[in-house]
Amino acid sequence: MFVVLLKPSGQPGRAGDLLAGHKAWLEKGLADGVFALWGSLKPEGGGAIMAHGLDRAALEKRVAADPFVSGGVVRAEIVEIAPARAESRLEFLLD
Repeated sequence: MFVVLLKPSGQPGRAGDLLAGHKAWLEKGLADGVFALWGSLKPEGGGAIMAHGLDRAALEKRVAADPFVSGGVVRAEIVEIAPARAESRLEFLLD
């Protein structure tokens, strides 16, 4: 399981132009069963994504395809978590 932190980078002015592509990229991750949730980082801005069901190399490739990442709006930091126990609704993350 991974948490992807998308932190503001040097090109924030490009966000508006790339927003539709970024949203489509997020929705594709959800439809593919890779992204379990996402949301905004508070208060500094940026976002976070919980991803599962793929290895780090595949996730890095997917993240590189995010228009916000490739367009320099955000930089991505991937944190890997080895879950040991979960509440019953989250047991699907214990792969």
